[in-house]
Amino acid sequence: MSDTRQPSAPQAPQPEPLRFFGTTWVDHDGGYALRRAGLAAGSLLAAAVGTFLLKLGFDGLLIADVGPALSWTIVVIFAICAALAFRHTWRGFTRGPGADSDPAVESSMRNVKAIGFIGVLLAWSTRSLVEAPGEKLRRAEYERARELYERRRATRTGNPAARKRPGKRRG
Repeated sequence: MSDTRQPSAPQAPQPEPLRFFGTTWVDHDGGYALRRAGLAAGSLLAAAVGTFLLKLGFDGLLIADVGPALSWTIVVIFAICAALAFRHTWRGFTRGPGADSDPAVESSMRNVKAIGFIGVLLAWSTRSLVEAPGEKLRRAEYERARELYERRRATRTGNPAARKRPGKRRG
């Protein structure tokens, strides 16, 4: 039995879901504002808890008497990793993941983000105050896809072969 179905016209592009928001970012409905507020507060709270746990770890280093040089080196490493993780996460919201880097850099940034997790959480919290994290990037992609779809879908009028071509005269 042969398949007699005609190939269907391309379907309209669908918005990509965002983590924690699904597709509510498109029309800002379905509790979008509440989700943004919850994400901002939750990630800020998680960053505060993480900071407290790091302080407990630092206190453990002081109790172990490992020396001030090692103790402060670890604090500086965590601070640098948090700053790098914040910057990389923030860029991911506006440029997309790995927009201008190779997989080796992305792989090494996973470790930096794990160490500087507080920077990642602060980036999520700060971005949630403005928009859903990644919304601007996804909205631009979605609108571009919709525009291309509408252009492809627009019907032509008249016979394309009978159109006048620039530089040629009829006579």
